[in-house]
Amino acid sequence: MSILGRTTGTMSFLHDERHGPLVPLLLVLTAITGLVDAISYLQLGHVFVANMTGNVVFLGFAVADAQDFSISASLAATAAFLAGAVAGGRLGLYAGQHRGRLLALASFAQIALVGAALTVSMASLDLNGETVRYALIILLALAMGLQNAVARRLAVPDLTTTVLTLTLTGIAADSTLAGGSNPHPGRRIVATATMLLGAAVGALLVLNVGVSAVLALVFVLLALTASVAYRVSTSSAAWIAGA
Repeated sequence: MSILGRTTGTMSFLHDERHGPLVPLLLVLTAITGLVDAISYLQLGHVFVANMTGNVVFLGFAVADAQDFSISASLAATAAFLAGAVAGGRLGLYAGQHRGRLLALASFAQIALVGAALTVSMASLDLNGETVRYALIILLALAMGLQNAVARRLAVPDLTTTVLTLTLTGIAADSTLAGGSNPHPGRRIVATATMLLGAAVGALLVLNVGVSAVLALVFVLLALTASVAYRVSTSSAAWIAGA
């Protein structure tokens, strides 16, 4: 197979007829996960607002009285994430089987939450203050819980937007080396690289510019996602109902 053929095969998932524009849009949300977790871990005190597996581990560290980990921060992030996931589930019921409408509603809700977080960060002179810290943790964890619940309902394989453990497992366990058929290799690799890129960009901005810069970037990415999702929110294409 030629280089062009291999490239075409790897990138074809971006034009998956079964999922319409959902694949590239969910990749944008995956990058957002890396961005917000860079904020929460580097600036809000060693806590995750999107990666709940890591957050539960951090809670265990805090219970064992490890330095730089907080029981209250981990619990606040987890509780807010769960509340956001409940809201995402309710949005799924409201949107029915229309995946475009669901993503549009979720994107607008996330814009409101991230916009509030951006306002808090810009209005505060001390991001290390407890009130501001917990406000950002709760607002961002709400947004990411909602995102995760909606991504789960959209059900695009290998694009949960917030978790990569199963994606990385699939790359190895389903590979030809392991005797598998290697489904969706491009999607899995790009999803992993996208979150890595989001985390790297988020870290660079947090360390060199500030939290508000990262939140502004997240806001813009969500606005772009919402604009595309809104345009397809009344679509009657086959992909809207899923498989």
